[in-house]
Amino acid sequence: MARRTTRREFVRRLGLGAAALPFVWNLPSLGFANTQARKKRLVVVFSPNGVVPTKFWPDEEGENFTLKDIVTPLEPFRDRTLFLHGVCDKVRGDGDNHMRGMGCLLTGIELFPGNIQGGSDTPAGWASGLSIDQEIKNYLQSQPETRTRFGSLEFGVVVPDRADTWTRMVYGGPNKPIAPIDDPYQMFAKLYGQMKDQESLKSILDDVQEDLQKLSSVVSAEDRRLLEEHATFVREMEQELKSSSTSDVGHAVPELEPGVKDENDNIPTICKMQIELMVNSFTADFARLATLQITNSVGQPRMKWIGVEEGHHELSHEPDSNEEAQDKLTRINRWYCEQVAYLAQRLAETPEPGGQGSLLDNTLIIWTNELGKGNSHTLDNIPFVLVGNGLDFRMGRSLKYRKVPHNRLLLSLAHGFGHHLEKFGNPDFCGDGPLTDLT
Repeated sequence: MARRTTRREFVRRLGLGAAALPFVWNLPSLGFANTQARKKRLVVVFSPNGVVPTKFWPDEEGENFTLKDIVTPLEPFRDRTLFLHGVCDKVRGDGDNHMRGMGCLLTGIELFPGNIQGGSDTPAGWASGLSIDQEIKNYLQSQPETRTRFGSLEFGVVVPDRADTWTRMVYGGPNKPIAPIDDPYQMFAKLYGQMKDQESLKSILDDVQEDLQKLSSVVSAEDRRLLEEHATFVREMEQELKSSSTSDVGHAVPELEPGVKDENDNIPTICKMQIELMVNSFTADFARLATLQITNSVGQPRMKWIGVEEGHHELSHEPDSNEEAQDKLTRINRWYCEQVAYLAQRLAETPEPGGQGSLLDNTLIIWTNELGKGNSHTLDNIPFVLVGNGLDFRMGRSLKYRKVPHNRLLLSLAHGFGHHLEKFGNPDFCGDGPLTDLT
């Protein structure tokens, strides 16, 4: 029997550079990819300041439901969408609702006492436990068959350059917030190499292009299609770099002042770039968990590109009787939904490397928020909309619960990965176990 070629020998024989290796190991025809078990992924997408409930939640329960104005972009994925009405953040303690809504969203546990002063409530600090994405990451990373290079990736879009409870939803443990990376080029450098400047990044992109051409002659036709997708992605990154070379800021992402005021006209471009990076990272199997945090709790994006000049947070405080404000909030949240739909589309049209179906068949997206409704600051009916088939939940439905703790949903996510936790976050809210009716 012929001796199996090792990874090291294969790389040496073809003369491949380190930057191309993430593409190589995930090509099924080379025999290096892990094709034994189905991959499962989770993506959490965050947008701030609550929603307009009457324009968001379906009135109906069950499989026959009507998509309201905000969520119409999900129409192509109706049979892969699950609305969870009645899931509430019951965690109390220090901090205002924006702070607890953000810091407890994925942790399900109280904030530490601290000196960060919110609205009229007591000051608070960081969350006192880790977030569910990191809990699942640790579980997957503990097993060779599900271990990936990064485990999880934290993407951001115009997150203020400051560290406080409103800007962090991911926690590696008590008092250990994890900052999202909101510069796409910084994320690209994290994924594909430590580049010091644009010139070195352009150089590494050239090398990757050459290596991908070398690989195309030794892989299957199906893998050649995957390589071409990678090559297209690299070319697009090159074009972004070239087009930004004449920019005053020196790159495609604007330099933003802390606090995100009105210097955010590139939010749509940045959001799309981060989504493309995320999808690409999944095809290379860099991680099975990802978060996409669009701005922050009390975020103030001014969505001029959809005709809204006011800041999102200030609009969210307007009363329900202000019809103009409610219309603008509906348009703002529909734009957020369009980003979720775009992510779902990109996952759906990307084949699962070494597996069956598409990336969306093996990925669950959760779109959520720190508040149920902006002007009331309620932590009841937190928006939880699930898209995709990654955890084998029964999709295509509108479910209505009676104010169940969101800790039970967090448990359900862990169970979907085979991680059968009995409690997560504050155990007082876990007594009834994972949510029923999801599978």
